[in-house]
This record gives sequence, C-alpha cells and structure tokens, in this order.
Amino acid sequence: MADGDEPLRCRGMRDLLPGEMAGYRQVEETFARICGDWGYSEIRTPTIEFLHLFTAAGTLSPQMLERTYSFLDWDGWSGERVVLRPDATIPAARLYVENLFPGQLARFFYTQNVFRFSTGEESREDWQCGVELIGETALAGDVELILLGRAVLERLGLTGLKVGLSHAGLVRTVLSTAGLDTAAQVTAYDRILDSDLTVLGEIEAKLPDLKAPLHLLFDMQGGKASYLANLRAAFLSGVPGMAGPLDDLMKVAATLDSVSCDYQVQTTLVRSFEYYTGPVFEFRANGRRVGGGGRYDDLIGLVGGESVPASGFALSARELASQLRPRPHAGDGEESWVVRPVGDSPEVLAASFAAVAHLHASGTRASIGSLAGESTVGRWELTVDQRRGRLTYRLLDKLTSRQTSHAALEEALNAAESAPND
Repeated sequence: MADGDEPLRCRGMRDLLPGEMAGYRQVEETFARICGDWGYSEIRTPTIEFLHLFTAAGTLSPQMLERTYSFLDWDGWSGERVVLRPDATIPAARLYVENLFPGQLARFFYTQNVFRFSTGEESREDWQCGVELIGETALAGDVELILLGRAVLERLGLTGLKVGLSHAGLVRTVLSTAGLDTAAQVTAYDRILDSDLTVLGEIEAKLPDLKAPLHLLFDMQGGKASYLANLRAAFLSGVPGMAGPLDDLMKVAATLDSVSCDYQVQTTLVRSFEYYTGPVFEFRANGRRVGGGGRYDDLIGLVGGESVPASGFALSARELASQLRPRPHAGDGEESWVVRPVGDSPEVLAASFAAVAHLHASGTRASIGSLAGESTVGRWELTVDQRRGRLTYRLLDKLTSRQTSHAALEEALNAAESAPND
C-alpha cells in the first residue's frame, strides 16, 4: 500500500501475519494442553448473542454497554437486538444453563474473540483464552484457577510472574455501609480507580465508627495472609461487613502460601467490581497485565438458571503472544522437506504429490515448492523431473550442498535417512 493511502482494514481491527500466528498458536496449544491436564473440556459459543443476555439484571455494566457493537437482527417482519459478544463468560454461563443439569459441576475452557468499541487505533477485537469453573462450592475452586493460570504462564516460559489477589466484597462493603446505592458505589469506585481520592473523605464522613483512614485500605499492599490480619484489625470495627470477604481471602491466601505461590493483596484490582462476588485475581508477566478473573456466584441465576457458585478467568492471547520468545516456524527443522516438480506434466505432478504424501505418512513435514529459487527452510530438497519418459529424483542436502540423483523415490528417501547429521 502506498504511503498516505487509507487502509482497507476496518479501524481497530488488525491482521495476524504468519509470524504472529505462530505465537498465537503456541499460546492456544499450551493453554489447551494445560486445561486438559486439569480436567477442563473445550467449548465454543456463537459470535452473535442477544443483547438482553448481557443487559439482564446488570450483567453488562454501563461502561461496557457503551463499547458494545449492537444491531437489529432483522428477519423481514420483526427483529431482535443482538451484539457481537463483548464478553465470553456470559455466553458460557448461558451455555451452562441451557445444556447442563442445574448445579452440575462443569469445567470449561475456550479461545474466543470478543468485540469492544474503542477510539483511535486501539484494538476492537481481542482473543481470550478463558476458563469457567461452574458448580464448585468451595474456595478450593478459586485456588485451582489461580494455579491453573500460573501453570499456563510458566509453561509458556514467561518471566516476572506476579499474582494479584483481592475480594470484590471489600470495597463494596465499605461503600454500602456508607449508605451508597449500587449506582453511587460504581461511581465512587471509578473515582478511586481514577486517583480521585477526594471521594475517600466523602465516604469517611458517612462512617463515624471508622478507626483508620480509608486511604490505608487502598494504599497498602501485602504478600502474606498476615497482611489481611492487619486489615481486619484496622477496619473491622468500623465496617463489620468486611469480616466475610476477609475470611474468604485469608483462606485463599493461606492455601497459596502452603503451595508456595507468591501473590500480592491489592484492594482495587478490577474495574467492573459489580460483576464479581468473591475473590478476584489477576496475572502479570514482565510488569504487564496478561489476564485475570474471579468469583461470580450470581451470574448463573441472572441469565436464567438456578444460582450456583462459579469462577473464571481470561488471558489475553495477544499479550501472551507478544511476550513469547520466537520459536522455529513449522518446517524449520532438519526433517522438513520441499519437493519441487519440474514442469507441469501430470506424471511429474503426480509423482511430486505422492512424495509429499509419503513423507507426511511418515510424520515428516513436506511441501510443494517451485523452481523460482525462493528461499526455503529445512534440510532436504527433492526435485522431481521426467526425462525420456522416466522419472528422476534429485536430492539436495542443504547441510552439505551435496546433490545425488535417484531413479526411484525410495532410493532418495533411503539416501536421506543414511546421511550423517553433521
């Protein structure tokens, strides 16, 4: 495309070239393998869902609703408002309600795209590697997801791994004890996240029994269960409702301590805190957030099922792929072959494709090449020609630059197999 030309690609969307796809595929394959090891089964939900699925009972926050791609699914007589899914958890909850028995334990994983409007050149389509654990009644489920997510990051070879840990009920309890309704709680929490700490003074004025300044709740961070005991001592007398969230967090933290999984307790960990009901967590690698999730016990009931405990998380495939060390492209190894037919006679083409099929059957990568002299990868090149009605197979060992000629495919393959590796 010439300089100055407008791209034909839609704003906020991006192409993935072969080199990038190699990273994405590595992420997806590693994620699927780890999830399978933990007993999770793969699902896939539609790209288009009803809008009311997300707006029912506030499952789509006002901030998210503004970023949703919605349109009328018109059938000629009437229509229903639908969306390009902005979130993958809610469709998974719908799938659970419509296909499984109430309360049945389900371990799901998926890799799916989500669509969220954004300004400028920010991405509007992202790929999520997600996990949903539905029907687990114990806090063991939250620990399981944290360890599973960390296992994925470790298997990918990422460094600087950090786990952030919090509880949606901590801030919610403070705000509700101060008498704020749901809408006011969201507004106050957003102000806190935006570093508008003047809101803390407004809240403190509504909590006369508070024994410690609220900024300690948001400024302090700790990495052991003992830190939560300090929070209890500082705030429980003024906000008794924090007892339940702190108890949950202490159990999760103590378990993580026992399995030597480092974490950092952070009060303000997620923006859409009304979505979650219990412990929440995030994953970071090399200082960048790569994913997160938490417990959302109310969601199954909100989408039409019986209330059942549930937890989940999502990892950003783009973030993970961007941090991977480049690995050899498929076909870069010495066992990769390119087969080049000379001309386009049916006999030569048939023999060339037969050679590729034979190599594939033996578990070897092979592809059809041309005689244009393009750069190829792998050690072996096999040129198939026909002279005086007879097929010939010229084998080039790029490791040694040695070329040999053979009257049959089997001879060429045997020559390659017996060649020294150095």
